[in-house]
Formats: sequence, C-alpha cells, structure tokens
Amino acid sequence: MPTALRHSLLALAAIPVALAACTPFGLSTRPGTASQYDVIIEHGRVIDGTGAALYYGDVALRGDRIAAIGLPGAFKSARATTRVDATGHMVSPGFIDIQAQSYENFMMGDGRAISMVTQGITTAILGEGNTPAPVNARILALETDSATRALVSGFDGVHGFLDWLEYMVLRGASQNIGSFIGNGTVRVYGKGGAMGPASAAELDTMRAVVRNAMEDGAFGIASALIYPPNTYASTEELIEVNRAAAPYGGVYITHMRSEGDKFLEAMDEALRIGREAGVPVEIYHLKASGVRNWAKMDQAIAKIDSARAAGQDVQADMYLYPAGGNSFASCIPPKYAANGRLLDNLRDPALRATIVAEMHATDAGYENLCEIATPANVMVMGFKRPEYKQFEGKRLSEISAALGKDWAEVIIDLNVAENAGLGEILFLMSEANIENQLRQQWMKFGTDAGSQDPATAVGLTHPRTYGNFTRLMGHYVRERRVIPIEDAVRKASSAVATRLSLRDRGLLREGFKADVIIFDPNTIIDNATFERPHQLSTGVRDVFVNGVAVLRNNVHTGAKPGVVVRGPGFKP
Repeated sequence: MPTALRHSLLALAAIPVALAACTPFGLSTRPGTASQYDVIIEHGRVIDGTGAALYYGDVALRGDRIAAIGLPGAFKSARATTRVDATGHMVSPGFIDIQAQSYENFMMGDGRAISMVTQGITTAILGEGNTPAPVNARILALETDSATRALVSGFDGVHGFLDWLEYMVLRGASQNIGSFIGNGTVRVYGKGGAMGPASAAELDTMRAVVRNAMEDGAFGIASALIYPPNTYASTEELIEVNRAAAPYGGVYITHMRSEGDKFLEAMDEALRIGREAGVPVEIYHLKASGVRNWAKMDQAIAKIDSARAAGQDVQADMYLYPAGGNSFASCIPPKYAANGRLLDNLRDPALRATIVAEMHATDAGYENLCEIATPANVMVMGFKRPEYKQFEGKRLSEISAALGKDWAEVIIDLNVAENAGLGEILFLMSEANIENQLRQQWMKFGTDAGSQDPATAVGLTHPRTYGNFTRLMGHYVRERRVIPIEDAVRKASSAVATRLSLRDRGLLREGFKADVIIFDPNTIIDNATFERPHQLSTGVRDVFVNGVAVLRNNVHTGAKPGVVVRGPGFKP
C-alpha cells in the first residue's frame, strides 16, 4: 500500500479516538433532546456487557458511536433516521471472536462473513499459529500455491503486517478485523522451515519482526504448538520472541503443545513462557482431549486459578462443541513436514514403516490426536478425487475397513492422494468438562473457524462455523442454564475487549463504538450439525457494526463497515 494512502487512512482512524479522549465516555448527548440520531433502538432489554443485570432501555446511535442510552421512551421525541423496535428482544454489544479463521473470506471472498454475523459476531480476531503477513523470501519459498504466493508477496517490508490488515478492510468486510502475529510466521521469517534451535542472528530477526508487527497493531504472539513449523520452536525461543512483544502490551495466546496426554505439562510450559517473558497468557480453546485425559480438566482449572492467585495474568477461551477440527495431515509426526517436504516424505517407501509405527505409538513425541481420539472418533472430510468422495463424512475406522488397510496407512495414502488437503473432525471432549469450563470467570469464546456462506458452501465443515455463539446463548444459557445470560454476554464481548485492550468496544456505553446486536432469547440457537453443517443460526435479528446495519430482520444487508482493530502497541 502506498505510504501516503496509509497515512491518510490512519489519520482518519484517529479522529474518533481523539473525540473519545475529550470526555470520559466520548459523546454526551442527553436523552430526550431534539438531537438527530441515525438509529434509535427502543423497547428492548439491554444487556450492557459488564455482567450487570439486564434492564429495559433504549439505545441511540450516531455515526459509528453509541450516542446515548436511556430509560424506555427516553428518545420518543428525538429525531432519528431509523427506529428499530426491539420488543421481546435483547440488545447487547456485538460478540468478539478471539479465534477467528476467516482469512479466505476476507482476503479472497466477498467479506460478508455470513455464517459469523448471523451469530452476532461483529469483530474477528485472527492469528492462530500463522499469519499471511509479514512475508519474506523464506516464507514465499515454502508457499506451494502460486495464487496465494502472488497475493501475500505484497505484504513484505517493515509494515507488511499493517498492509495485510488494511488490505482486508479496504476490500470490504462486514466485521471488524484484528490479529495476533502467528509464531510460525515469525519463526519461518527468521529461520525458514527447518527444525532445530534458532541461532542468535535468527532470534534477532524474529524479535525485529515481532516489534514491527506490534507497532503495526498486532495484539501479541499466537502459537499453535502441535503444528509445524510452530512445533519446532523451543520454550526458550518462545520466551525470547514474547519478550519482544512485552513492552507493547502484547499477549501470548497459545494452542498449547498438548491438550491430551501432556495437557498439564503443556500448561506449565505456557505459564512459564508468560512469567519469564513478562506477558499475559491466553490459552486457545481450552480442552482435555481423549477419554483418558478428561479427568485432568479439574487440575488444569486449578493451575490457572493458582497462577492467577499468585498474580499472573492467565485466561482462556473455548468453543462450545465436544469435537475439534483441523487438517487430516496433523496426525502425521510433524518432523516429516520440515522444509515443506511432507508429501515427499509420505511418498518415500523407505520411511513408511517408521511413520506408521510412530503414528501407532502412544508417546511418539508429538500430539497425535487420531490415536488419542481413536479412529472411530475421527471424521474425514474435504475429498476432491471422485473415487474417494464416497468417504466424505465417514469415520477413519470405516474408511480403513472399506480399504482393507491399517488406519495409519490410510492417513498416509489419502494425504498423498488428496495433496494434504483433507480436513478432520475429532470427537475428543466431555460435555461435563465443557459446562465446567463455561462457569469459569476467566473464560471467553472463539469459533476457531472461517466464515462460509451456505448458498455456495460444499462438503462438510465443523458446525462451529455457523453456530458457536448462538449455541452458547441457546443451548447452554437457555436450555441447560449453565450460566446467566448476562455472564454469557460479558464473556462474549467485554471480556475479550478487555483482554485485547480495545478500550471503546465490547460494552453498550455512551461514546463506545456502535457494535450492537439484537437477538431473541427465546429462539436464538445453532442449527448446524456435524452431518448437516451448512445451516445458519436463528435468533440474531439485527447486527450493527460501527453503527451500520449489517443484518436487518435476519437478512444480510450487504454492508461492509468493518475497520481494523489494533493492539495497544500500535504506532501510527
């Protein structure tokens, strides 16, 4: 992006911040005056995002801000461009997805984020493990898709991370977008795709990349330590790169090195990284994976509570399903993916017996979720080749029986045949643990999914793509009564905003950004299932992003008012 254009955009972005700084809560228009409002939402029940009890009230929006909040009828004599009747509905802050994966929709798709805004999500936070920016020759050398390589090649240089964020919103996005910087990206930028410890010079490069990204608005460093190249990073390396993020208020957010057999040990590593680097720790999608590990969840929660009691800032987030999802190649020992040689190694007959043996081992030095789940609990999806489409949505055990092969050999063969493009859903978690986790005061939520449009989507996907937040409100709040609705909204909005130092989002408060949703507490629910995932949620009627209606009466308006949201280290 040209420097002049970037500076113009940043100057415009700074105007509302400057206005907000003039008074404690930004705008101070009094309810009931003849002032012009763009939108007045009336007759609803307000859940402000603080966790306080809901109340009947009206909310007025002007521009991209919440202009005023008043008692019922406070704005009946005020002039407004649009009046929205919220009778029988809740009015709350928009939800913030701390683990969004909508790269494709924002970078190459239409940016409408349909499966996400229909859940009430107004802000998407990207970054787990790897990010499309910044790039250099080492990163581009490992990118096998020519179209992707051409696209991301523009995100190089000192401000490559900033250019990437602005590229997405300039294309048009219905959600606000922010991101952590992926630790895999940091590592490959400095060292390439090789295993082994980073040299002093490579660490210097990694630190510089982190500092630049933090000044470009990254929220911190995000690792995904069961996937290559993230898994090649040692604890000491992770401490060093996070020390570079610490002065900027960075958060270390991590898909830990294990959520299964080494769950508690992985948590100890995450806590150590936070302590020694001087950064807060956020644990992605907290879970105890595999029946043999379910009992560890109580100990994990106790570890977090103990660390917090000792003064360490540790929190976590989760999705609301008993199954995870990732690449079907993730069950292969990650060392075989070094330097981009995964498929070459899988095709090598001299390595086959060794790879199979390692995949069957209960402790082969990596997180093998296919072994932990057992093949009967691994659903495979994403087939492109005609001869294999019959296996779409089948369990690994069923495919193995049909092909007459050992399940580990099936994983090798199908990854080779489908160019490592398959996905998997792993049924790993306990419902009792999910409800226990939900009750923790430090819990937040993320979809861990990319947005899709059911009108064009094909194949299977994880239902969290369509229903994570609506499942929270419908199943766990209304039906199961695990937590009160006020606490659910707090954890889905202001708790994330506070975690990310977003000082003007996440609450219904005068002067805050007008990310507002209107939903029916009696009907809100997820409709997507593992077998039939491409079904939009119901119950979220209206969604406003920066004061602009993105969803009205359950229909996407086509509006794309999303902006970049940035971490506290951002330097225009």
